[in-house]
Amino acid sequence: MEETISIKDFFKTLKKRWKLIMLLTLIAALISGTISYFLLTPVYQSSTQILVNQKESKNQLDSTQIQSNIAVINTYSVIIKSPAILEKVINDLELEQSVDQLSHKITITSQENSQVFSLTVQDSNPSKAAEIANAVSGTFQKEIKDIMNVDNVSILAKAEIKENPTPVKPSPILNIAIAVVVGLMAGVGLAFLLEYMDNTIRDEKDIETLLDLPLLGSIEKISQHK
Repeated sequence: MEETISIKDFFKTLKKRWKLIMLLTLIAALISGTISYFLLTPVYQSSTQILVNQKESKNQLDSTQIQSNIAVINTYSVIIKSPAILEKVINDLELEQSVDQLSHKITITSQENSQVFSLTVQDSNPSKAAEIANAVSGTFQKEIKDIMNVDNVSILAKAEIKENPTPVKPSPILNIAIAVVVGLMAGVGLAFLLEYMDNTIRDEKDIETLLDLPLLGSIEKISQHK
C-alpha cells in the first residue's frame, strides 16, 4: 500500500520534532558564526582605476574601435598579472609571496564599451592591499612603455586607505543566514526520516496505517483500584 502524507500529518511531524529541528538550526548557526567571527581571516580590498588612452579617429567610437579597446584591455590584464610586472612589485615592496600568490590577489574588471578598467587587490591587511594596488598600477604604467613600446596608460584614481575599513569577506551575517537555512532543512529532513523509521503504535490510526488492518474495536483503559 502506497503511503501518503497529508498537510495535517506534515505539521504534526514538525510539531512533534520541533526541538530537534531548532537544535540542528541553532548548532549550524553557532558553528557558522564561530568560524566566520573567530577562525576565518578578514580580507580587505582596495582598487585603482586605469585609463587606456586609445586614439580615436572620430568623435564617437565605432564598433572596430570598441573591439580594439576590449582587446587592448584584455592584453593589459594579462600583462599586469605577469611575472614581468609582479616580480618587480614583490622586490620593491619586499613581499614574502610568490608571483602566483600575488596574482591570485589581483582582479581586473572593466566596464562595457569603456577605456577604463579597475585593478583590485585583496589582502588580510587593508593598508597592504592599497599599497600593492598602487605599486602594481604604477609599475605597469612604467613597464608597458618598454613591453609594448606605447605610452597610453594613465592612472585615474589611486587606492586609498579608509579610516574604518570593512572586510569584503567573510560575511558573517550572510554565512549565518545560509547556515540557518541549511540547518533548518537538515532538521526537517531528519525529523521526517525519524518519523518514517518510527514503527511505534500509539493509537488506532497507527494500526490502520502501519499494519494495514481494519479497526474492529477498542478497549478503554482500565484503571486499577486498590
